[in-house]
Amino acid sequence: MSARFQELDWRKTPMGELSLRRRYDPFFRAEVHEIKLDDEFLMSSLFTAAEIELARLALAELQGTSELRVAVGGLGLGYTAQAVLESADIDSLVVVEALAEVIDWHREGLLPVGPSLTSDARCRLEHGDFFATVDAGSGPTPNLGTRPFHAVIVDIDHSPRHLLHAGHAGLYTVKGLRHLSERLLLPDGIFALWSNDPPDEEFTGLLSEVFAEARAEVVAFPNPLQGNDAYNTVYLARS
Repeated sequence: MSARFQELDWRKTPMGELSLRRRYDPFFRAEVHEIKLDDEFLMSSLFTAAEIELARLALAELQGTSELRVAVGGLGLGYTAQAVLESADIDSLVVVEALAEVIDWHREGLLPVGPSLTSDARCRLEHGDFFATVDAGSGPTPNLGTRPFHAVIVDIDHSPRHLLHAGHAGLYTVKGLRHLSERLLLPDGIFALWSNDPPDEEFTGLLSEVFAEARAEVVAFPNPLQGNDAYNTVYLARS
């Protein structure tokens, strides 16, 4: 195998064949970590700006509040969780990940962010199906404890319309969003959702039916491969 490319791990999972790759990218002159599910790239460490901004936008809505309890749905490469922990106002963070293998990679130090997450006493990595918390998943229900959160931040599906699994669809309904708000969030708490698609007025409308406030923020970041900016969306809603 080329020194420029290594498959660090490969696992067969109920969702498909999961692989962790590390390669040297000569264009960016950087080491890149990538996670693939079957033939689909789930995430890459080349583009993490929107994942980080997702956390920062959510926490900005809670400015002035201390001892924050935060839940993140989707561990991935860990950049959203790391951005949450950068705030001194965080008292506890629980990160829910459906693939136990991804949690293993962080604990084993195969991913760059792993050591900082696993060594932070405020952070707990929890194996389970985040969608099961709102009756929209088929996997094990994660242990989130009994106390609601100041913020629930989700980065799992590509968008509310482009899902990794059809069973996730239940979250993106009035019923699913209401369950999330009532079961997981404190009054005045924040729900934040990442999307790879442009703002979806229909989904923002659904959020507005459930939450007191809702909006979509466009996050721009450079894409040197195409010589222009790329755009993601962060939805923010207040219970």
